[in-house]
Amino acid sequence: MPETGDKAPEFNSTTDGGGAISLKDFRGKPVILYFYPKDSTPGCTQEACDFRDAMPALSKSGAAVIGVSKDSVKRHDNFKAKQELNFPLVADESGEICEAYGVWVEKKLFGRVYMGIERATFLIDAKGIIRRVWHKVKVKGHVAEVQAALGEL
Repeated sequence: MPETGDKAPEFNSTTDGGGAISLKDFRGKPVILYFYPKDSTPGCTQEACDFRDAMPALSKSGAAVIGVSKDSVKRHDNFKAKQELNFPLVADESGEICEAYGVWVEKKLFGRVYMGIERATFLIDAKGIIRRVWHKVKVKGHVAEVQAALGEL
């Protein structure tokens, strides 16, 4: 699992709209890479909308926001359109990116054990180095924390 000070694992994947994305496409600018469990669920919708609403301020800092889940491109397309999201959503259907970032973990809910995505955010600097990691993110207030950390880069 990559931590603060590590080089961010590279990836190439598909995005909403059938596009392609690579972490190296963003070299030279900070990247907020956030992992979330599932499109159109309450916490994930709130987190995405919080990032959407913060985009004007985040963009002034030169930062890019990228959301990642194992949902399909079609689900991402629907989610992005419904919530009017203004940043790319990566369709990590194979789970390779989740594995590389250590967010594909064992979870427990109502006594049931299963594998799923841990809500996590990685703040990556312009050189591709992870500068801050948030694990087990609580949605409320999270985007403000990320924004404050971005200001410290």
